[in-house]
Order: sequence, then structure tokens, then C-alpha cells
Amino acid sequence: MDGIQFIAFDLDGTLLDSVPDLAEAADKTMQALGLPGVTVAQTQTWIGNGAEILIGRALSQSIDLDPELDPALHQQALALFNRFYEEGGHKKTVLYDGVKHTLETLHQAGIPMAIVTNKPSQFVPHILEEYGIAQYFVDVIGGDTFPKKKPDPYALHWLMEKHCLSCSEMLMVGDSRNDILAAQAASCYVVGLTYGYNYGLPISDSNPDRVLDQFSQLLDVVSIA
Repeated sequence: MDGIQFIAFDLDGTLLDSVPDLAEAADKTMQALGLPGVTVAQTQTWIGNGAEILIGRALSQSIDLDPELDPALHQQALALFNRFYEEGGHKKTVLYDGVKHTLETLHQAGIPMAIVTNKPSQFVPHILEEYGIAQYFVDVIGGDTFPKKKPDPYALHWLMEKHCLSCSEMLMVGDSRNDILAAQAASCYVVGLTYGYNYGLPISDSNPDRVLDQFSQLLDVVSIA
């Protein structure tokens, strides 16, 4: 992929393995409401569309939201989840292997980078600081930063306009079909990672331009040794 001038990264499942903390907060939420609990395995197939959808799936006990889900209960559960997730301090979350070295190498090569995540924006800056990677990103876009979130390409279009980029100069890196669909809709390049969270499906099913098993392989994709 010659000519890449800017890279946008997803966060959960791409840079960070955050499922244990998300599952714990979701499980505490369900317990507080006297409802069936949530496991790590369930959470791994339910995340990717933001906290509101995650909690809707936990309440529904399914990836498909219950059409009769009580909106008031949904909002009560979301507020509880946000509280438990913040109070938990992300103690079980870890950076994936090779993330920090790869980001540092890209940064030293002069490639500007951004975060484009569906995670609520209130959590993102602190997490980036906590794991020592905040300095690598010129823009941080959360799931509620704009009116639309992935798989909508809104955020990628915004980045291309802000940084005066053509489609062929932008690369999206993620682990979910939401990332792939957003990049394809924006007509930019996209790399899919196999180790993250994609609803239990192979990321190759979404037809990214490249599929990588390790984050550090990204340096070969953008021709940085």
C-alpha cells in the first residue's frame, strides 16, 4: 500500500484487549438489575457497536436486540454500565503484542494517526493516557463524537477533509466488520486483524484489502521496516 499518508485505528480488539473489563462491567450491571449475568465469551461476540448496543444485547441475551426491550430499562442499564466500567479502572485491559513499538515506529516515520472507535468518547482519552499511547494520535473520535458511527464512514470522511487526504492516502486498521464496512464506504484502504472481536466470524469474510495476524505486520503493509 504505497502512498499511505494517514492511518486511522479502531481501539477495542485492535490496540487493546478490553473484553475482560467490559464483560465485568456488563455482568455487574445485569446483577444490579436482578437479570441473567454476562460472560466474557458472550461479550466478545457482542461488542463493536458501542456501549448502548452492547448493553441492549446483554439485556436481550442475544446479538439481536429484543424488539420489546423497555427503553427506560435500557437507559438505566447503560448508566449503570458506564459507572461500573469507569469505577473498574480498566485493570484487566492490556495492549496487544507489538502495539506500542509499531505505533512508535509509525510516529517516528512521520505518519499522523487517529483513533476512530465506537466506544463512548468519555472513556477514550484516559485509556489512551493510561496505556501510554495518547501521544501518537492527532485526532481521537469516539462513538458519540459525530451523529453517525462505524460502519458509517462519517468519521473517515471528516478526517480526510480535515487533513486534505485523498481516499488512496488513508488507511483504516480494525478487527471488526464495522471497520471494514466504514473504510469500504469511504473508498479508502483497510486492514483487518484476525485476533480481535468480530462477532465470532473471520475478519476475512468482510474482504479487507489485507488480513494480518499480528499488529506489527502493519509496518510491512505501509513499507516501514
